[in-house]
Amino acid sequence: MLYFENDYQQGAHPSVLERIVETNLIPMSGYGTDPLCESAREKIKAACESPNAEVYFLSGGTQTNRIVISTLLAPYQGVIAAKTGHVSVHEGGAIEASGHKVIELPCENGKIDIQKAREYASAFFADENNEHMVFPGMVYISFPTELGTLYSKSELLELRRLCSEYNMLLYADGARLGYALASPECDVSLEELASLCDVFYIGGTKLGALIGEALVFPKGGAPGHFITLIKQNGALLAKGRLLGAQFDALFTDELYLRLGRHAIAMAEELKAALRRKGMRFYLESPTNQQFVIMKNEAIERLRQFVRFSFWEKYDDESAVVRFATSWATDIESIAALEKVL
Repeated sequence: MLYFENDYQQGAHPSVLERIVETNLIPMSGYGTDPLCESAREKIKAACESPNAEVYFLSGGTQTNRIVISTLLAPYQGVIAAKTGHVSVHEGGAIEASGHKVIELPCENGKIDIQKAREYASAFFADENNEHMVFPGMVYISFPTELGTLYSKSELLELRRLCSEYNMLLYADGARLGYALASPECDVSLEELASLCDVFYIGGTKLGALIGEALVFPKGGAPGHFITLIKQNGALLAKGRLLGAQFDALFTDELYLRLGRHAIAMAEELKAALRRKGMRFYLESPTNQQFVIMKNEAIERLRQFVRFSFWEKYDDESAVVRFATSWATDIESIAALEKVL
């Protein structure tokens, strides 16, 4: 069986495991107060060129999104997101369960239509009845998006201006951030992303770690008693050292970026193989997720040999499916996939 189902089907990069093993028997304090977490924080702050940043390590992406949105917004506020955004579609209602509405807006290839967002905000704050409505308090984006596409620097600047104009926060979900930064089409650096966002996270689960995400408030300003809030939401590990060791390894010698580059190189090989087999692409993705349209019967046949993701129905005879590369994908697997196709 070949595996192109997602980018978290392997365990962890050997360097990450080595860091865990070599520090395994050293006694350390818990809940992220250990030397490994502190070392990782300093390396992340340096990589972001944000010396005043506050960095927290959380257990997973859904928990991080829920905690950020629920603790930074007032009870009467909601979060703006693309209609295809992760919090809109694939979070199992985690955001709504926290008491905050996800305000879905039109999007193009996974990206918020910024003009529509501006029109929405302008109309909302001009509405004399808005006291009876959910106030937009944050704009949520994924970088890359749920469809593997990228916001350009100019688009992020527009979103930053919009958020500043209407006193909203800009939050970037970086579950696959390393794959975005490694793409040749990305014109945004980690430092620039940090300068534009009020808060974002660096995904580890999908990029070389066993588990965990690094949440960054680049200018500081995390909510008061944030550790308590993380714990209340079930995302604070007693053995916080597990997360610290992993991010300490990932941010040593640019391992995080190197793993992202490998995945993108493999994605380019995958795209070439899919094109050679005459596959029809749903959209052009410059990152590690590739979406193609396949006939339903072909999907069922291929499932006998390959793990991949059903994405959505395309028409009565076809569906969109996703093939994903990761930090661990090798060229032999892509050659085998092409042979099966």
